[in-house]
Amino acid sequence: MRAFFIGLQFLTRISIVRQDEWTAEDFGRSVKFFPLIGAVLGVIYAVFAWAFYDWLPTRGIFLPPHLTAAVLLILPPIMTGGLHCDGFMDTMDGVFSGRSRERMLEIMKDSCTGSNAVFCFVVLMFLEFAILLDMPLDVMVPALFVMPIIARLMMVAGITLFPYARPDGLGKAFAQYAGRSALAFAAVCTLVLVAWAGPFAWASLVVCAAFTVFFGNYVEKRLGGLTGDVYGAITTLNEGLVLLTFLAGVSILR
Repeated sequence: MRAFFIGLQFLTRISIVRQDEWTAEDFGRSVKFFPLIGAVLGVIYAVFAWAFYDWLPTRGIFLPPHLTAAVLLILPPIMTGGLHCDGFMDTMDGVFSGRSRERMLEIMKDSCTGSNAVFCFVVLMFLEFAILLDMPLDVMVPALFVMPIIARLMMVAGITLFPYARPDGLGKAFAQYAGRSALAFAAVCTLVLVAWAGPFAWASLVVCAAFTVFFGNYVEKRLGGLTGDVYGAITTLNEGLVLLTFLAGVSILR
């Protein structure tokens, strides 16, 4: 359980058992638990959605839909401390800079935020805001539950299936000590956790898996591998893809 709590504390703002000393091996061992950590977040997101759209209205409290969607939109960055958003923005700055491989990695490591990062993040937030506004409640609750689970399985895939681009770095601890067995364990956990959510969840798994392979290969060709920032980008983009897949499924079948 130590590895699970280390992963929970690192990937979220939740600290049930305080861990002050982490080793590279501890980080690697925590990777297989990432979908379970996603399930903890998924429960929180789903409960908020249910409370805003079902529990509060039955008590005569109706929140404006745009405000509700905005709260649900900012909840993941709050619960994760913006960790994955930061990785997403750094990745967009570096990969789309049009520079050499070495310069891209330098840009991603720089704490300054560039125009590519801001533009891509704003576009992503607008799209997810629109998706949340258009999604019916009976689909939104399961979508918000499975969203962080599937996204973190894809992070595990990125860690275990692609080489690490830097000679050192925090993300290297994940890649160095997490093997294919971690991906297998994470995949089984994910299937168990999302199976009840029906065909939209299964479709999300397929869509996200295909995207992760495509995006991972694309970044590997440009950087020579993946980095911790790219792991965050994979997570952030796949969360949006899960929501989009659920909404597309509703639009097609209903």
